[in-house]
Amino acid sequence: QVQLVESGGGLVQAEGSLRLSCVGVGRTFSSYAMGWFRQAPGKEREFVAGIRWTGGGTDYADSVKGRFTISRDNAKNTVDLQMNSLKPEDTAVYYCAATSRYYSESLLLQSAWVFWGQGTQVTVSS
Repeated sequence: QVQLVESGGGLVQAEGSLRLSCVGVGRTFSSYAMGWFRQAPGKEREFVAGIRWTGGGTDYADSVKGRFTISRDNAKNTVDLQMNSLKPEDTAVYYCAATSRYYSESLLLQSAWVFWGQGTQVTVSS
């Protein structure tokens, strides 16, 4: 059974930092683009950051550029999201995701993402 399991969420004050981690279970994700999405209450799920399976290229939502950094460790089958200078508007459930194998098109397409984790709550207090 293929799973993506997130960890690292929690409660943090504004301007603080959190690091989310996601581990792939049941499949090696080295040939898959990986990413993070989030969904705040009453809002649609939105793309946060993605990292390609080859070349290490990354994409970020404009709202998190310069504050968040996505990275992956293929040896550990993990993808992390370092979140700095957090704002109350970053409060959401954060989801780890993976595309289909060898996917090389735009990471911004929701339809590209095939595998999803259960989510981890991030709450930023003002």
